Amino acid sequence: MTEADAANELMRLAKAIAHHNRLYHAQDEPEISDQEFDALVKRNEALEAAFPHLVRDDSPSRAVGYEIAASPLSKVTHEVRMMSLDNAFSDEEVTEFVARVRRFLNLPDGEPVAMTAEDKIDGLSCSLRYEGGTLVMAATRGDGQVGENVTPNVQHISDIPQQLRGEDLPEVFEVRGEVYMEKQAFTALNSSLMEEAKAAAEAKGEAFEPDKVRQFANPRNAAAGSLRQKDANVTARRVLRFWAHGWGAASALPGETQHDVMRAIEGWGFRVSPDLALCSSVEDMLQHYRSIAARRPDLPYEIDGVVYKVDRLDWQGRLGFVAKAPRWALAHKFPAEQAQTTLEAIDIQVGRTGKLTPVGRLAPVLVGGVTVTNVTLHNRDEIARLGVRPGDRIVVQRAGDVIPQVVENLTRDAERPTFIFPDHCPECGSEAVAEEGEVDVRCTGGLICPAQRTERLKHFVSRAAMDIEGLGEKTIDQFFALGWLESPADIFRLRQRRDEILALDGWKEKSVDNLLASIEAKREPDAARLLFGLGIRHVGAVTARDLMKGLGDLRRLPAKAQEFFAYRSENPQGPDEKESPFNNRMVEAVKRIFEVRADGIGTAVGHALADFFHEEHNRAVWQDLIGERDGDGEVSPPPYIVETKDSAVAGKTVVFTGKLETMSRDEAKAQAEALGAKAAGSVSAKTDLVVAGPGAGSKLKKAAELGIEVIDEAQWAEIVKAAG
Repeated sequence: MTEADAANELMRLAKAIAHHNRLYHAQDEPEISDQEFDALVKRNEALEAAFPHLVRDDSPSRAVGYEIAASPLSKVTHEVRMMSLDNAFSDEEVTEFVARVRRFLNLPDGEPVAMTAEDKIDGLSCSLRYEGGTLVMAATRGDGQVGENVTPNVQHISDIPQQLRGEDLPEVFEVRGEVYMEKQAFTALNSSLMEEAKAAAEAKGEAFEPDKVRQFANPRNAAAGSLRQKDANVTARRVLRFWAHGWGAASALPGETQHDVMRAIEGWGFRVSPDLALCSSVEDMLQHYRSIAARRPDLPYEIDGVVYKVDRLDWQGRLGFVAKAPRWALAHKFPAEQAQTTLEAIDIQVGRTGKLTPVGRLAPVLVGGVTVTNVTLHNRDEIARLGVRPGDRIVVQRAGDVIPQVVENLTRDAERPTFIFPDHCPECGSEAVAEEGEVDVRCTGGLICPAQRTERLKHFVSRAAMDIEGLGEKTIDQFFALGWLESPADIFRLRQRRDEILALDGWKEKSVDNLLASIEAKREPDAARLLFGLGIRHVGAVTARDLMKGLGDLRRLPAKAQEFFAYRSENPQGPDEKESPFNNRMVEAVKRIFEVRADGIGTAVGHALADFFHEEHNRAVWQDLIGERDGDGEVSPPPYIVETKDSAVAGKTVVFTGKLETMSRDEAKAQAEALGAKAAGSVSAKTDLVVAGPGAGSKLKKAAELGIEVIDEAQWAEIVKAAG
């Protein structure tokens, strides 16, 4: 890796880690799992170790928590900084941690290093300041220096004493620990949020849409969101717990070791970890870790590792701190949690594009604090690889503690009939096939397939397509079951069913009129959005825009598709289907017939359009919705005109690579086009600018080799802003 590559990646990592820190700590809405976040941090640490002269001022290795500038709560400056912890992910890293402590303290070989070990609860860090034994201030960690004042809120947590027990209490003592929510309370809270949303919708006379109810993703988010409330009465209605794991400012300490002080804190009236133990060797530490890990699924609360701390406080003082963490402590993180269960059935679901996806139905099992009953089996190749059949005993893992997946089939050798993947659609009976070179099996029924019909209708009204508010998935399923929605054109005929909709349970005049108004507002839709909404395979949002730039009028598309179908029939493929001259000739035909100027459209799009419009039922849907002339169909898309602005990138070729954090890839390409630039998919000598997000790889490397300018997403946003 060159220095330029390293500098670019360190920049992206700093922005990505800061972004995810803000989502996790300040907004309680993480986008990635703890494991994915830890991987970003470890990558940053590795690069900084290899290129120490490139360490940035905003390096994540120097930051703790998050800045609370936007918080509605008042700020509190910590007298003693609240630090973070370094992480370990293997036994070897724990062994090295102890060896590092020994080297730093220059201890003789025979001198033992006692460590406390306790489970690391997954909650929100909180510091409680007691003066004369009375609670006077409670604050979140924030960025380590400045936190949020949550004193009124913690008064509703029964585990937090307002007055410490005992005599000879220190004049000042800050107890630090975690506010958390137990699994059972978390489940009950989400259920109550659902019921409250339902009652509110009924009171307003609106249709209740469960999929739009905002619920907490996990107990940690629930605890953080409940504690960080401006109104303490909200906190009071939620069941929060607290346990102590350390201290901050203290006028005196009730012991000379970590273990003694924690037991004293326990005696003052605090809960501490029931698994707090004193270990005399690395072997003891790792044995305690494995013991806790084995009991993790059965604990009433979420934990994500074990924390080790040097027991002697005088040694802690000598070891001191690095930029954001103590040298005398380490968090030994757990891998993604796994559990065993029984695969009770394999169902086949048919998606919008006709893809047949196998879904495993499981005997309910708790994995990472979430009850898992379903697991995706991806495709027929994955089923064959795992050798799974109904009745098998399997190991399930929540990948990144989020998406359930099957890790292992424990009864693969048991005599049981092999699962036969269907060759016909379970919904409509049409043939189900996999195209050459693909593993996915798809139904060939198209719009005659009920499953595809409802899913395509949901796609048609989605935000990226026609964006019809009020017509959610539940409503489409309901109207489809009533026979009111068979095709997209039926959506625009719902105004004729106003009285019938009003008679349905949960619908009031206001909600019905709002829905119909949203539909009427789309009578003259953006042509590219409408085309994308039809769900034609290989025609995504960007491809739809590229097609419309050339055609101008959407009504020209069927004739163009039929023209390409005829060309394809008259120019059959040769013996070698991958022969480059044929591909080149066919690509040229696609571009000529569809009047395409963009590079991203090739034979796959041409074949998909030809096949779609060759089907009589698809042509019928098109005629019903759009017609041949203005006024023939239910909608009338105006001519497609691309407006561009003068900008710093006008006339240039831009490539987006890596993960974009503030916008989708399609939105980024649309911005480039609106600025008069060309959005390309690959880096070449013709590329003028590369916009790189986290995780950028080969494209970024090639840009460096070619000397192409590279900017990050924030710099791109400035270009867009400057263009007005």
